[in-house]
Amino acid sequence: MQTTGAVQLRPWLEAIAAIATALNRPVSLPEVLDLVSGTAANLLGYDFCAVLLVDEERTKLVITGAHGLSPRYIEQVNADHPVVLEPAGEPRAPSSRAFLTGTSVQVADTVADATFLPWGGVARQQGYRSMISVPVFSAGRPVGTLNCYTRIPHDFGPGEQELLSLLAEQAGVAIQTARLREREAATIADLLRAEEVHEQFTRVALRGGGVAGVAAALAELMSTPVLVVEEPSEVPLAAVGPPVDGEGHSTPVVLGNETVARIVVPAPSSPLPALDVRALEHAATVCALEILRARTAHEVEWRLSGEVVTDLLAGLTTAVERAARLGIDLTKPHSVIVVSGGPARVLSVARSLAAAAQPRALVGTIGDDVVLLWAADATGHAAALLAQLRRAGAGPETAVAVSPPCTEPADYPAAYRRGRGAATIARLRGRTDTVASFESLGVHGLLLQLQDIGELRRFAAETLAPLRTYDAARGTALEQTLRAYVTNDLNTAATAAALFVHPNTVNLRIRKAEQLLGVSTSHVRVLAELQVALNADDVADALTTPGATGLVT
Repeated sequence: MQTTGAVQLRPWLEAIAAIATALNRPVSLPEVLDLVSGTAANLLGYDFCAVLLVDEERTKLVITGAHGLSPRYIEQVNADHPVVLEPAGEPRAPSSRAFLTGTSVQVADTVADATFLPWGGVARQQGYRSMISVPVFSAGRPVGTLNCYTRIPHDFGPGEQELLSLLAEQAGVAIQTARLREREAATIADLLRAEEVHEQFTRVALRGGGVAGVAAALAELMSTPVLVVEEPSEVPLAAVGPPVDGEGHSTPVVLGNETVARIVVPAPSSPLPALDVRALEHAATVCALEILRARTAHEVEWRLSGEVVTDLLAGLTTAVERAARLGIDLTKPHSVIVVSGGPARVLSVARSLAAAAQPRALVGTIGDDVVLLWAADATGHAAALLAQLRRAGAGPETAVAVSPPCTEPADYPAAYRRGRGAATIARLRGRTDTVASFESLGVHGLLLQLQDIGELRRFAAETLAPLRTYDAARGTALEQTLRAYVTNDLNTAATAAALFVHPNTVNLRIRKAEQLLGVSTSHVRVLAELQVALNADDVADALTTPGATGLVT
């Protein structure tokens, strides 16, 4: 082993120059630290040297560069016996003390020094009798230690410590340089990927690749499945790769102040990298543009579609030819779906479902109603539409009705009139949780199929005339009571509760009504006629409710 005085200046300068040269080359940090360790061992005659760096949590030191230590020993120490900076209930190792105090710590003889007893086994295994640990700083902060070992007892004098401190400074410079180089490489990679993201989505936008093109580009950039769903209908617009759980990481696609879609990727186990977040945001912007572009084209189609629906329901047979130009064959059976009442979003939800249908459905508005013409039996589609409307916030004031399939153009006006009546009656009866049809409305459904509303009015007026005359003259509520009595299956208590009167009052009113009509509600035939008369009035009111001007008679 060489002493401080024996260290010649030329080899020392050459060694420092070699380290500086290594720092200017694209070599890894462990390679540079191996060089630092070898320089210390060769110049000062040590048997082993190592550079230990603190981990990210700053709880332990791990061997990162070494000279003379076997790879197996390094792997074993790092994996099973790392140098813990703050061991629980145990003394600190020399390397821990050097790191925490910022001063060199040496053990001249590991056998004779009682404080080194806990690490005697490690020393014997590797075969050293003395050691020194010199703190390594980078940017003014402790980042590790430079450790040197000898096989025989040795006192590390001030001159050696000064030279080792100089090498520790070189190690600190190497660490800082390597980390700067890593950050620079990461920044360059980020910039290149950001440019790639920009170019990918710009190409999609320029060629009009649509939402599917955006999803494909994003899936390629992030190497992940991608799902794009429309809002509020939740209809899938594009999907790439295996199915994505709807509860994954979601990015909104916004047009103005409206969220028109969501981009969903699998939920990550850790926060998404900044570049992935940027890619998602860029994809959302281009996706919004593609949706706007598609909407502009669709608006023209929807306007034409609405005109066809209006003309067809008004009885204009030319609508069949115009529908054909839109790719819809009305010579084949179509059902009429009527949505009565509800928020303004009803039309957008209906259009979303209609656009996804094969073949496409026609959508139009008649007054406040939204009307769809759907190929063949549309009961299932009407149920799906009702479910989507509920998810979009439509309350019980929104009713959906569906007609049987129409086989002739002349069938559509009556089908709409009856469907609208069915929806209105369902809403009045509080049965908007399911799709209304003629079959589901019993007698009401049968009466809806009558063509002459005037006949319905006449039958109701003739049957109930005595009650109406009496009520008008005396301000009583015999007709109202009879209607509630029939609706509640002749249950006096339920009728009284519905009208907020005493049961005796109900009995007196029913007896008076029977007297005026000259009948008894205990007779099945009489009860059937009264129910039809009351229902006929309901149906006539439903069919003549404002909102379908010119389409009902």
